[in-house]
Amino acid sequence: MTEEANLGVDIGGTFTDVVLETGGRLHSTKVLTTYAAPEDAILDGMRQVCAKAGLSPSALTRIIHGTTLATNALIERRGARTALVTTEGFRDVIEMRTESRFEQYDLNIVLPEPLIPRDARFTLRERVDAGGNILTPLDRTEVEALADRLEGFDSIAVGFLHSYLRPDHERLVREVLADRLPTLSVSLSSDVSPQMREYERFNTTCANAYVKPMMESYLGRLRERLAHEGAACPIFLMHSGGGIVSIETAAQFPVRLVESGPAGGAIFAADVARRHNLDRVLSFDMGGTTAKICLIRDGQPKTARVFEVARSTRFKKGSGMPISIPVIDMVEIGAGGGSLAHVDSMRQIRVGPESAGSEPGPAAYGRGGLRPAVSDADLILGRLDPDNFAGGTILLHPDRSEQALVAEVGGHLGMDAVQAAFGVSEVVDENMANAARVHAVENGQDLSDYTMIAFGGAAPLHAGRLCEKLGITRLLVPPGAGVGSAIGFLRAPYAFEATRSVYMRLDAFDGALARTILADLSEEAAGFVRSCDPHADVRTDAKVYMRYKGQGWEIPVALDGDLAAAPTADALGHRFALGYAALFGRAVEGLPVEITVWAVNAATPLAPTVPTPETRPAGDVEGTPRRLFDPVTGAWADGRTLPRERLTDGMVAQGPLAVTEAETTVIVPRGFTVTGRADGVLDIRRTS
Repeated sequence: MTEEANLGVDIGGTFTDVVLETGGRLHSTKVLTTYAAPEDAILDGMRQVCAKAGLSPSALTRIIHGTTLATNALIERRGARTALVTTEGFRDVIEMRTESRFEQYDLNIVLPEPLIPRDARFTLRERVDAGGNILTPLDRTEVEALADRLEGFDSIAVGFLHSYLRPDHERLVREVLADRLPTLSVSLSSDVSPQMREYERFNTTCANAYVKPMMESYLGRLRERLAHEGAACPIFLMHSGGGIVSIETAAQFPVRLVESGPAGGAIFAADVARRHNLDRVLSFDMGGTTAKICLIRDGQPKTARVFEVARSTRFKKGSGMPISIPVIDMVEIGAGGGSLAHVDSMRQIRVGPESAGSEPGPAAYGRGGLRPAVSDADLILGRLDPDNFAGGTILLHPDRSEQALVAEVGGHLGMDAVQAAFGVSEVVDENMANAARVHAVENGQDLSDYTMIAFGGAAPLHAGRLCEKLGITRLLVPPGAGVGSAIGFLRAPYAFEATRSVYMRLDAFDGALARTILADLSEEAAGFVRSCDPHADVRTDAKVYMRYKGQGWEIPVALDGDLAAAPTADALGHRFALGYAALFGRAVEGLPVEITVWAVNAATPLAPTVPTPETRPAGDVEGTPRRLFDPVTGAWADGRTLPRERLTDGMVAQGPLAVTEAETTVIVPRGFTVTGRADGVLDIRRTS
């Protein structure tokens, strides 16, 4: 039997991370992302890790890929020339939005322009009511006449009112366009996001259509170039919901790839949490461009069904384009190693959301960057070794970091380079801590009894300080933390979630219809999973989204065991009341309860978890002297540095300390102790 050799690839805003797992060992590398042709960085990284493992690319058995390309195309408006076909009278839904204001008292708020301009939005006379009944039939000749006006477009989004209940009209449009304009890419809202709320559904379908030709081209190009290198193995894509799908499914629904990289990181952290038997975890992923924070309960990341991209006021809820797909629920902050710092008109230090990326990168990279980034501050504060950054592949220039910090920050505030670096570091750490606090409160959680798991190239540098700010007493940094998302891809199951909106009140509950809906969704979701592996052991879990009548949003209610097979109104009502009370403090008596969305997730089972054994003390380990800046005292401290491989199972070291490895550096603050664990995890705990 041939030994498996699986490759995980994560394209980020600054670095492309590549991990090869074979024979139970991981081989990894980080290469700068190549924006013009992202596949160049993938091929470069693949050659490097294959050389480390002594394998040729032809020995690879599976490649799992996550990418920010779809996200970047939406943010930068670099998609296909797209048209929207919708119901007469609803042409402007994607421009009118929901008419809510994310800043109630700001008269000058700026909302993102719709992806599709008004002159590219077309209507047809048809109408389906909220019960799925046809009020106005769609005339085929009218669709044929419209097809003549759609020549010149690359992609078409089709979204009709209430088509999630009755997709016949949308399918007729696709049928006519396939006959009249066979090269045209078509996305139907009833396929992409069959859920109620037309604005979110239409917008999601427009986003899918907008990036579909580009992603189809990229994925086809990537497959050809990998095959040319000898890697003709199957290619899979990580999707936003935390599973992997076939390259064909990814090309059909590229909007599901929008949060694929961060999702891989959450899967990575969840795997570590299960190994260490942790039921409350704060996942902290900080890379070159952004930081992501996710709550993980009982070994599973929290999920949602709507999130936003391309916010006009970054990180302000309601200022972006909603995408209605299954997604791991996380908060994203413009705080990465490449996030740029400046002083605003109020003489305050601001960090991000603008990033230096990989081109030109922070000033320290010596690639033409003149503005200071978070990595420049970390370098000046002694957290980075200029001669051993990224395993020694990138030489850092402290003199250029000093110049940039003084020019852009210190010179405006009367600070030297060290004080400016301290200010930049504290601002970015407080930004992340505040985002974590808000995210926890919104989910009814207290972070003081959580354990943080940190990964990503920059997270281990800042996680200790974040724990101090949040009152978290335990921090785990797994091996391979610098390429955590790519490792997460290798741990993810084949999975797909199917959703459908069917409105049903509990006081008029239809058990037969409920069983039919869940059975149909199970079959649909399992079909996508089996397209990855026809012989897969597929397991399903169901949930419904419920609310009190009159409310504007829903909460998820899991259906497990007998409840999934035979749901009843009483059991659902009881589950809903418990979930509502957990979030809001109490349930509300006397109000009717209703279901709006049904969802079934099909997935292959996770590999059995091997618990990490308890540690027996094996002695203290001393490193070599190294000056580290202590943010608590605001002064330099006599710290130590040591390579990570010296912290074997049971070995202990005291902070302040810098633990070095190829992809990152772990900073252990004063008052914390780090212990090596049998699985290579660094277990950092507050001692004073």
